Amino acid sequence: MCVCSCKPVYASSLTDAQWAVIEPLLPRTHPRLGGRPPVHSRRLVVDTISYVLASGCAWRLVPRDLAPWATAYRVFAAWTADGTWQRVHDVLRGRVRERGGRCPQPSAAVLDSQSVKTCEGGERVGYDAGKRVRGRKRHVLVDTLGLVLGVAVSSASVQDRPGARRLLAGIRARFPRLGLVWVDGGYVNSKDATLVDWARRQENVEIVAVPRNADVAGFRVLPRRWVVERTFGWLTRCRRLTRDYERKTAHAEAMIQFAMIRLMAARLADEHIEPRGPIETEAA
Repeated sequence: MCVCSCKPVYASSLTDAQWAVIEPLLPRTHPRLGGRPPVHSRRLVVDTISYVLASGCAWRLVPRDLAPWATAYRVFAAWTADGTWQRVHDVLRGRVRERGGRCPQPSAAVLDSQSVKTCEGGERVGYDAGKRVRGRKRHVLVDTLGLVLGVAVSSASVQDRPGARRLLAGIRARFPRLGLVWVDGGYVNSKDATLVDWARRQENVEIVAVPRNADVAGFRVLPRRWVVERTFGWLTRCRRLTRDYERKTAHAEAMIQFAMIRLMAARLADEHIEPRGPIETEAA
């Protein structure tokens, strides 16, 4: 069987237009191969990682017409360690913002967290007593378009305010124009306003809470905060992210970055997911 040029077709595979967006930003050779030419193409390796992300399967269960799972995992781990996913993600985010008529550097953002269950443990696993979830917590900072500016994965036992400090530390060095961050009431309250003072003093960023009206029962779309909730919805379309299956938090953060890379590459390629059939149409 040819493993160099035959390209399998799965729903998770990148299209030619999406690959044309991502390919120039990736390293030319696979990591840790030295001068030896790679056996499997970069596109096949990326499609293998994309299959794991979209389907939620274990690495060892990828189809045999994709790259070997050990090769794909080694590349994924190496590109996580050297910051490749972060660099590609940041470049695509700037392009999407420019296409939408925005400045590449955001001036406002929305911050929230999401607690998810873990599968088999790993580093930084704890219990979130508020959500009654044993696992990890994703602290996510997004711009007003819902694009991820930063992500930090911690134990679920870490409170929102310490997690926000980790995420916002050095944020003005990365985004000089950022001056306003919207949060929910859990980050700002009368008993503990240290996060607001710290952000204003250390990062010159103003944190503004968007509280929920306690008199209104049930679900309600809140100004500004709905943007980050929509981003969480985008992420959980990938079954790998409905739980946290990674043993390392760095890999969990990289999976989130890769999910956003796929989404932004589809936008830059002018490809939009359209519902097919009665079931998909009804869900949409």
